[in-house]
Amino acid sequence: MKTSLDFLLAAKRCEIDGLQRLAFTAHLVDVTARLVHGLQRERGLTNLYLGSQGKRFAEARLEQLVASRQVEAEWRAQFERLDAGAAQAGHGARLFSRIACVLQGLDGLEPLRRQLCEGGWDTARATEAYVRLIAALLAVVFEAADSATDPEVSRQLVALFNLMQGKEFAGQERAAGAALFARGQADASEQQRLLHLIESQERCLEVFDAFAPPETRALLSAPHASNTLAELERLRRVVCTAAHGAPLQPERSQTWFDVCSARMDAMKTVEDRLTADLRGTCEHKIEHAQAELERFGAFAEQATPDPLVFYLAPAHAPASAPPGAAQGFGLPIERSVLELVHDQARRLQAMGDELEAARASLNERRLIERAKGLLMAHRQLSEAEAHKTLRQMAMNQNRRIVDVAEALLAMAAVLPPR
Repeated sequence: MKTSLDFLLAAKRCEIDGLQRLAFTAHLVDVTARLVHGLQRERGLTNLYLGSQGKRFAEARLEQLVASRQVEAEWRAQFERLDAGAAQAGHGARLFSRIACVLQGLDGLEPLRRQLCEGGWDTARATEAYVRLIAALLAVVFEAADSATDPEVSRQLVALFNLMQGKEFAGQERAAGAALFARGQADASEQQRLLHLIESQERCLEVFDAFAPPETRALLSAPHASNTLAELERLRRVVCTAAHGAPLQPERSQTWFDVCSARMDAMKTVEDRLTADLRGTCEHKIEHAQAELERFGAFAEQATPDPLVFYLAPAHAPASAPPGAAQGFGLPIERSVLELVHDQARRLQAMGDELEAARASLNERRLIERAKGLLMAHRQLSEAEAHKTLRQMAMNQNRRIVDVAEALLAMAAVLPPR
């Protein structure tokens, strides 16, 4: 007959299994972050190349293509370890569908690059293509964060996802600004897009600040990072305040690209720190859980506890009380097993509470994105216009933007189909 300790051991094995999946997820997120970084740089160099009508940056772009292909091969290799024909607890249908979407995008990446070399695409279309692929990669990180079962790991993933998303907006800003300077003429619609990208970066970094540890946050405010941001602000004023059609200095495209790249490299340093901490956290938790499993197994080999200890022990015995310390509550082994059960239950409850808090920001983001999609479909708005509309509605109603998004989605059923 199986005992409570048998199921306690089973629960610990499930916890270890979940942590091992999280460790795999940590490695996946690490290589995804590096692939995103490479594609972001490739996108920026491609915009410089196209903006100069193929006269400049060809060699730098080709060098980046080689680097991007190497990381892509490493990313693909991660999934050779997964059995796509079997259900994977903890990964789920959403994560697998996200991975399938990325693989489809990567399969078409080489034809896209050939099209760009032939000069058939302009900078806006090229940017949109890279944005779509990078968004698919970031969606993998989002699903990984959403499916994490450990609160500490979940917080790290939430911080990492928002930093990566903020860096992607910075990358889009780099590409858009480089194209504007390389073209040599200000454009009101592109300037408005730049302002939207700057605001989007700030929103992501606010969430990052809320979930990242202080020592990691401090890396973004280091002197070299602050100096880079100050130079970027100066260039932003130049490109964003110029009148529509006003001339811009094409030679500044390289300066813009270098300054934006320096900022993104600083953000990548923080990404690297977060991914390293994430892997370390998973390894530490696995070691700790395995040690606890061995301790549980040692109890199982001892005498069978008195079944009445469940009824005789205090309902809320302090976790620090030594086994057998209370009077009349059974032998030390009996108290130890009961305390293990209570400790596990308390810990799982605390983990559930922390997970709920960590996932709240992800749920809010999902609601806002769905509401923006609804506005874009029914009002024929751009993504930037949809977000601006949501924000204005929130200000007019003196409500949080997520509350407005939720109310808007609740009305979706009564809206006429498009």
